[in-house]
Order: sequence, then structure tokens, then C-alpha cells
Amino acid sequence: MTQSLRVVHFINAFYGGMGGEEAAQTPVQIQDGVAGPGRLLAQRLGDQAEIVATIICGDGYFSAYEDEVADWVMTRLQALRPDVFIAGPAFRSGRYGLSCGRLCLEAERAGIPAVTGMHVENPGSDLYRGEHLYIVATEASAVGMSQAIERIAALALKRGRSEAIGTAAAEGFLPRAVRRTVPSGRPAAERAVEMALRKWRQEPYTSEITIETFEVIPPPSPLPDLSTTLCAIVTESGLVRTGNPDRLPSAGATHWAAYSIAGMHRLVPGEWDAVHGGFDNTAALQDPNRVVPLDALRDLERQGKIGRLLDELFVTVGNMGSLNAMKRIGAEIAAVLQQRGVGAVIVPAT
Repeated sequence: MTQSLRVVHFINAFYGGMGGEEAAQTPVQIQDGVAGPGRLLAQRLGDQAEIVATIICGDGYFSAYEDEVADWVMTRLQALRPDVFIAGPAFRSGRYGLSCGRLCLEAERAGIPAVTGMHVENPGSDLYRGEHLYIVATEASAVGMSQAIERIAALALKRGRSEAIGTAAAEGFLPRAVRRTVPSGRPAAERAVEMALRKWRQEPYTSEITIETFEVIPPPSPLPDLSTTLCAIVTESGLVRTGNPDRLPSAGATHWAAYSIAGMHRLVPGEWDAVHGGFDNTAALQDPNRVVPLDALRDLERQGKIGRLLDELFVTVGNMGSLNAMKRIGAEIAAVLQQRGVGAVIVPAT
């Protein structure tokens, strides 16, 4: 009988049963056995593997102390000597996905096979697929937990036993930008002609090479007269009202926020926070107008060079955002701007 594999599982504080956003600053900790979705994972692993320990960390705490947490986790893994490390699944949760990806990368570098699970739009997927990690494709939310755990368990067992891994499509993980030579029994020219004919006949076909393309966005026509135009400010700088009431994350944004700037001639220090995790926010906290130049725009408004500023500031965080999430956020903001009758958008750069 095959010896049971040793597994260490990583989850965030929410799935560890410690609470919602109020538990995001929970420090990293470890407990024996299973917790949260680890119970379902243990069922899927059966007697072929045992979850010997579960590591739990709040998403906010990991974001603030990423390197320290990674070192702490690796020290525990070296002592526990697991056959495989499993993280998540994180679904579309950005901060959770980033922590799962980082810890799986550290485990792989230490020679420990690792498996995690994320939605394709998770920023952790965008960031760590280039590191050739095994990231099982999941639904956007925990509605797909059962299917995700089943695929993660199956892939983890193969990895823990050093068994041959099939294609991404066959095993259910996201493509890792890894190409292997696979005998097909047919010449490349014959396969290419067959694919071309299928495409020409508008029949389903699959290319052997995935080429990522980006849609072309034509620039709009120049505005003839800004002096009569209603303008709006949209920023990805993560400048939020004090206390971050809309809970915008420091990276991997999944939503946006809008704040009233009615009657404001400038942004007042102390009334705004900068949550963007991709730049030093010291200058932004000292003077928020450095990242969102409301003072300068009000001058242009008084001079009649722009018609009027919309009384709302639209904010998200561009740091490590997935392309799909940013497209959705942009479309949602654009729909609101159209309803408001906005003719031009000013996008200050960070």
C-alpha cells in the first residue's frame, strides 16, 4: 500500500473561522490538523494523504508583512517536512490569492511541491502563473468550493508522488506558459492545414500555441472646447477617505469607490489616506493634491479653461490589478460618468 503523504495547508483568517474584514490583521499562526475548507480537502485526499498542520494568516497582515510571513512559514515547513504544500483555494479574492501564490513559490523554491487554486481574474494568478506554479482554475466565489477542492486534491496527490502531470486542460489548472514536445503521430503541416480548414468552415478548433492578444482601443476625437465641458477626476492612486470606508485593497482591486468633492477647493491632509501598495505614500499623505491635483483643477475651473468639475472623485487601486478586473471597473465607472453627462475624464498618474 502506498505510504500516506504529509500535507500542510494554508488558508486565510476568514476561512479559518476567525471573522471577516475585522480579522484581516490576524497574525500568522499554525495549528495541528485541519481547519475550514481543510476538512473537505481531507475527505478528498482520503487515506492517501494527511493534513498534518494548517497555517492561518489574515490577508491584511500578510500584505503588510509579506516577507516576514514568508520566512516564518518556510521555517515551519522545513520542520514539518511535508510531501506537498496546498494553499487556498482563493477564488477571486485578490489579497488571498497573492498570499497563496507567494507561499507556493517559496515552497517550490525549497523543493516542496505546491498546489493552489484561483479564479483566472485573481491578481495572484496574473502575477504567479509566470513563475510556472500549479494554480487550479476555480469559480469566482466559494460556490465552486467542492469542485475546486476535488481538483486540488487530485493534482496534489500526483505532485506529492512525483507522478506524470497531464495538460492544463486535462488536469484543470491554469496554463503555466510551459511548452512540452508531445508526439502526436501526425506531421505538423497536416495538423496546421486541418486547423485552418476548421477555422475556414467556422467549426470549433484548438490552436497548439496560445497567443495572448489585447484589444485595440481607438483614441476618442479631441474635444473642440473644454471650457464648456463637464470633467470628472478618475484615479487609480488608491487615495481614499480617512479610514478607507470602502475597504479598497492595497493591491489586486476588485472594486472602486466614489467620494464627494463638492465645495472643496483642495484636498486637505488628514482627511485622506493612500492605500495603494505600489508606491511610497508619504508625499500623498502630506499633500493629497500631489496625486489628485484638485487644487490645480479648481484653478483651471475658475479661469474658465474647463467648464466644471463633477462633484465626485472616482477611485480604485491599479497596483497588480488583473486585466479583466480593471476592464470591469473601468466599464462600471464609465457607465456612471455617462449618466452624469461627463464629457471628459482627467486621470492623474501616480
